[in-house]
Amino acid sequence: MNRLTALLSAAAFAIGAVVTPVSAQVVGEVGVDWTGNDIIVEAVPDPEIKGVTCHVTYFERGIIDRLKNGNWFEDPSNNSIACRQTGPIEIGKIDLGKGGEEVFRQGRSLIWKDLLVKRIYDKANDTLIYLAHSRQVVDGSAKMAISTIPLYNQSVTWKNGKPQP
Repeated sequence: MNRLTALLSAAAFAIGAVVTPVSAQVVGEVGVDWTGNDIIVEAVPDPEIKGVTCHVTYFERGIIDRLKNGNWFEDPSNNSIACRQTGPIEIGKIDLGKGGEEVFRQGRSLIWKDLLVKRIYDKANDTLIYLAHSRQVVDGSAKMAISTIPLYNQSVTWKNGKPQP
């Protein structure tokens, strides 16, 4: 995490914005241009499913871009996600509803915009679905990305028993 991100996160916390601690680890940072804009790659393990890791990317504006374009405390909603099996899969207590459950949240502006990752279990196709999207109170965001992990014919341990379709 660079200093600007750390400073913005601290500022958001100081004024009472919801900043949820995350277990994401920055594994890559790619410079996009000379103004300091970067693409950040983070590894996010699913807290309820051992053996699954999602890699989430997002755009982080540099100081020069923030000064030039204004909107100082907000990054774009551009993001991407890829989730894969990274070890033996062991599924704990997960929400089986169609709305799924939040796995990861990270603030992308000083107050309102969040990057969210939700997990949905598709019982009929025995597949884990991970959806990354931005939440912004004013306009929302149609920018989203999806990744799936098929469990069919995989050795999967369900701690609470496998749900029936």
